[in-house]
Amino acid sequence: MFCRCWLALLLWSPGAHAEQICTYQTFSWDTNARQSVGHTRIVKPYAELSADEVDSFTGCSVCEQDQRSISLPPLETFKVCRVIASRLKNVLQQLLRQGEPIEKIIGYRVGKTRGDVDANGLRTRFSNHSFGIAIDINPDSNGLYDDCLVFSQNCRLIRGGRWNPAGPYSLRADSSIVIAMENMGLKWGGDIAGKQKDFMHFSPSGY
Repeated sequence: MFCRCWLALLLWSPGAHAEQICTYQTFSWDTNARQSVGHTRIVKPYAELSADEVDSFTGCSVCEQDQRSISLPPLETFKVCRVIASRLKNVLQQLLRQGEPIEKIIGYRVGKTRGDVDANGLRTRFSNHSFGIAIDINPDSNGLYDDCLVFSQNCRLIRGGRWNPAGPYSLRADSSIVIAMENMGLKWGGDIAGKQKDFMHFSPSGY
């Protein structure tokens, strides 16, 4: 079993780097048009980062320089926060060796897709993906649903593929993948409270 406190323990390890220049590509989610808008390339000194551009728990920022690539052939390479990269890679390697059905993983992706909505209908907070502390597993078989306090056929699919708990690539609470991710401190979006269920998603908060 992996310790649920591993993320906090890693924060005490030395070597957290601080690049002089931060770069990242970002966007905002338009809740009216239901699409991403305002795609922008940001280049600025680390010293000018605002508090909302840094995850307070891991210290990872939205900057590309804080991310590390994970390569697990034949899967496409993806990036995550430098603090979680090594442990996450080890866990995923073990799952793949066990023959667990993983066909795609999405990690670092910067965008304001959470939080309050401004006067223009745009979300105002960065997602956990923006800091590289969230991953999506098998999105084509584990959709994000709205109007979904409890999952049923009435839930509205808004991103990804339809979730079928009997399907080989769909995730369930008792799936080895879900259990392994939760044991290392990443909660499953299929268990989150509220009107959304995000069956592909894992992060420290589940959101």
